[in-house]
Amino acid sequence: MTSYAKVVVMGTPITKSNFKLINKEGRSFLPMNSGKYHDRYANYEQEIAFTAMSQNPGLVLDEALIAILKVYYKSEKRHPDTNNITKSIFDGIEKSGLIINDAQITRLVIEEYYDKENPRFELELFGDSEFNLTYQVLKREAPLTRKSYELASNKKGEMRTKPKPVKKSDVTTGSNSCSVCKKPISGHDFISADAGRTIICRGCFNKLL
Repeated sequence: MTSYAKVVVMGTPITKSNFKLINKEGRSFLPMNSGKYHDRYANYEQEIAFTAMSQNPGLVLDEALIAILKVYYKSEKRHPDTNNITKSIFDGIEKSGLIINDAQITRLVIEEYYDKENPRFELELFGDSEFNLTYQVLKREAPLTRKSYELASNKKGEMRTKPKPVKKSDVTTGSNSCSVCKKPISGHDFISADAGRTIICRGCFNKLL
């Protein structure tokens, strides 16, 4: 019995919505036929399940698996976060019956590409009993053009600010603790470090000498 399978699903992959409905029995589920936008998440899982079955008829992988996932987006600038799409993909694969449970995926490699004409994902599954995975990270002989990322416009106001340095005049008994022993600082008997952002009581400082 083969321990390898490949699934190719055309179209831009989508992430699984956090939106869920609760029925009278208290169970949660993704809506599919409500006529609303969020139907697409459940429908996408069904598409994956149907495609996986049709491309691998009668095959069931029941052992630990190595997964190689290649995602091809239509646009380089606008697409889902790659690390967020695995849930919907593997839920769909599980529903197909190709695997027993997505917990079988013990090693996963995700690669991001761009194909304007044919966005898709390609998933290869390898049985751990028959295949092994090795990888290398190599330094390029000639560096590529640097690809930089920017904060989203709605997050630019959340830039982290530098912590305010601690001054001896700001320290009062019991209001600050030693960074080493965690005991409250007594009066001004401490040493400041790291541009005033760390305070060490005199006792701990003497032990460090």
